[in-house]
Amino acid sequence: MTVQELYEKIGGNFDAAKKILPSEALIGRFVVKLLKDGSMQKLRDGVAAGDGKAIFEGAHALKGVTANLGLQNISDLAAEIADEFRTGRERSLSDEELQAKLDELNAKFDAASEEIAKFQAQ
Repeated sequence: MTVQELYEKIGGNFDAAKKILPSEALIGRFVVKLLKDGSMQKLRDGVAAGDGKAIFEGAHALKGVTANLGLQNISDLAAEIADEFRTGRERSLSDEELQAKLDELNAKFDAASEEIAKFQAQ
């Protein structure tokens, strides 16, 4: 599987990634690093602990990492969640709406991680 094929499977924007990382080899090296990035785990731990600051920090970091990789489908959800917990901002989503976004983010991240792990193993 090529990096571009991986991006098609995970709903990524390969052209956006190429604007930041100029070669397919570089994109491949960096997208694999997402598997070791702790941002999603920090977000998950924050949710489990009910820690708004940790939720914000995890979501905000995940947003940046995935945006740089052209993974807008994950980045956009992470941005929405981060905004809910930004200091000085009142929440605009109900608990049910927030949970739906968290569930969607978890599903997209896990699906992408699974495909990235297959890519890495080849």
